[in-house]
Amino acid sequence: MTAIATPPPAAAAETSRPARRHGSVTVRVVLAVGLVGVLWLWWVGVPAGFTATPASVATTVGELSGLLGAYLVCAQVLLIARVPWFERAVGLDRLVSWHRSLGASVVLLVITHVVFMVLGAEILSKTMPWDAFVAMLQDYPDMLTAFVGTIAFLAVGLSSARLVRAKLSYEVWYWLHLSTYVAIFLTFLHQLSGGTHFVGQPFARILWIALYLGTAAAVLTWRFVLPTMDAWRHRMRVAAVVPEGEGMSSVWLTGNRMHELGVRGGNFLNFRFLAWGHLLTAHPYSVSRLPTDGYLRITVGALGDHSTRLSGLKKGTLVFAEGPFGHFTADRATRPRILLIAGGAGIGPIRALAEELVARGAQPVVLYRAHSTAHLALAAELQAMPGVTVVPVPGRRSELGYDPLDVEPMQRFIPALRDWEAFICGPQGMADRAEQTLRELGMPGRFIHREELSMS
Repeated sequence: MTAIATPPPAAAAETSRPARRHGSVTVRVVLAVGLVGVLWLWWVGVPAGFTATPASVATTVGELSGLLGAYLVCAQVLLIARVPWFERAVGLDRLVSWHRSLGASVVLLVITHVVFMVLGAEILSKTMPWDAFVAMLQDYPDMLTAFVGTIAFLAVGLSSARLVRAKLSYEVWYWLHLSTYVAIFLTFLHQLSGGTHFVGQPFARILWIALYLGTAAAVLTWRFVLPTMDAWRHRMRVAAVVPEGEGMSSVWLTGNRMHELGVRGGNFLNFRFLAWGHLLTAHPYSVSRLPTDGYLRITVGALGDHSTRLSGLKKGTLVFAEGPFGHFTADRATRPRILLIAGGAGIGPIRALAEELVARGAQPVVLYRAHSTAHLALAAELQAMPGVTVVPVPGRRSELGYDPLDVEPMQRFIPALRDWEAFICGPQGMADRAEQTLRELGMPGRFIHREELSMS
């Protein structure tokens, strides 16, 4: 393997990384302030003698964990409510990551709330745990609906566990997570009617209702009302479906004022195709060709039921598109020498990213991994772009006798990689290996960018 010629330096793109870092800190501070507010709400409403007996201590712990869990549920929902300020400040990929991380805390707090409330009732009534639990269901207001909502929360949390998620289809996971909205409503009624911090506390009730109404308004506005208005404005339809190599298809879309979508190279949108087998779920797909002359394109690998069925879409099918999302864009590039690493369906966003980088004066190098030459979709388009160097590396590792993404091959391929910047998009295993190699070759982590499409 011979080293490629190093492209001449291009002017480094202006970056908004400091602004994003500042925005990320601001969002964290806002969430932390809300958390402190909940702790204050709990403290001013807790009885003076809450440590007097084991039963009162257990009940107080249960009430505190319930309040914190309810607040974090609202925070979780707000993080993925598509609130523009959050997305500009942090980026959807990081918001989704925060959403996942908070999920474990919510599940733990919900379990803690139930266990300690039952424990407090058990100690107080001197009965068995099951008897205390049944008595709570019968005696506390709106407990039955809260119980149903709690079960829904636990089911959603369990479905997000790595081992369970790997066995669930996206469609099952999607509909389980939609039940979160029902669970929030069911448990909210119990909080107001049975929560000691809200019964007879009008100010606390107003604050809590405002929190939930604000969260609901954000979801309705940015996840339903505005996307529906955008869908009507663009009235996007399928123009054609074109096979692209083995197991890959491109879907060409057309509509009104497509240039107003604001799509950048590397962005993705959530697409809902109004056709049988697609209507009930929306899936994220990256753009492989930027809007031009009223057309937009996505290139998708047949990796699941939904993506496999895309090849059967008929011309004229209506499309509901939400977005664009993602910070896997050219403005993150701050170094003159740029390496784009693509694998599988990752070639779509890499192709669009290369197009935008060339328009900015860069001369990116594209390392394209594929199982075989038949899987090299869009390779000809990339090779035809002036200023782009394409290095296709087809073949499985067992056939090649080595891994092209190992340290030694990569070092021979491009000397002094520590001075480059990399964008990686492809299967997780491939992307992990590429990132590890780049780090071992001395490339700082802040110059290695990964695409994140998963909303789960």
